[in-house]
Amino acid sequence: MDVDVVEAVRAALPGLRAAEARVAERVIADPTLVVDLTISDLARLCDTSLATVARFAQAVGFSGYRELRVAFAGSVARAQAERVRFGLDDSLIDLADPLDQVAAKIAAREVGAIEQTVAALDLAALDRVAEAIVKAGTVQLFGHAASSLTAQDLRLKLARIGIVAVHSGDPHIALPAAALLHEGDVAIAISHDGDTAETIRCAEVARGAGALAVAVTNAHGSPLSRVVDVVLETRAKESPLRLAAMSSRIAQLALLDVLFVRVVQHRGGTVTEPIRATRRAVTGG
Repeated sequence: MDVDVVEAVRAALPGLRAAEARVAERVIADPTLVVDLTISDLARLCDTSLATVARFAQAVGFSGYRELRVAFAGSVARAQAERVRFGLDDSLIDLADPLDQVAAKIAAREVGAIEQTVAALDLAALDRVAEAIVKAGTVQLFGHAASSLTAQDLRLKLARIGIVAVHSGDPHIALPAAALLHEGDVAIAISHDGDTAETIRCAEVARGAGALAVAVTNAHGSPLSRVVDVVLETRAKESPLRLAAMSSRIAQLALLDVLFVRVVQHRGGTVTEPIRATRRAVTGG
């Protein structure tokens, strides 16, 4: 598994059974447990059975505890290397941190979010969405609050190559627009946690109208991911001191940049003139 195993466990957590979730929460809090403990020791620590720990390993994408343990060893080693790389003792941001530590910790989290998102990308799914955008009659983007900024960024990029995408952060405008989509159109719904009610409803209505519904989310198995045709997942871990969307926004932008470039590749030479025309309009040349 290329994606960081701790992030894979965190993403799978909402879909796990209660006993499996108990194991997941323990190993997320302290990833070294899987490295240091046998399956029997971990089962005792989590007050559960060997079978539950084995099912947990399989539920998060591994053949068994041994493979899970190897993955956690790699994850722990990478985390230690990252702390050395950025000169950190701890990657969590604290209110008392000096400015140089704040800067280093933000850099570490945002670089990690991009690297893990790209490593985990479902390339076939992303390519399907890119091809659909190229052929679409209408591209509708849904996102609210911080995800609205991500949607606007993609809208502006697509406009530079002559693809008109529509976005409104007002659900009273977005929802009727979703209802007017048709087969062959594309609806992209963006939500980090995948539980924004307005975004979920827009995606449901768009899919019901016949459009290809796509979710961009960090939450595997989230309510949003269950109402769409294609899920593109980010891998961002926000600090517990989450003053604003930081790593999540960076991960979304990176994923959608890959999607945009793939759209450009599918369009081929037809993007040249729109790019020249928009550049001339901006520069006056």
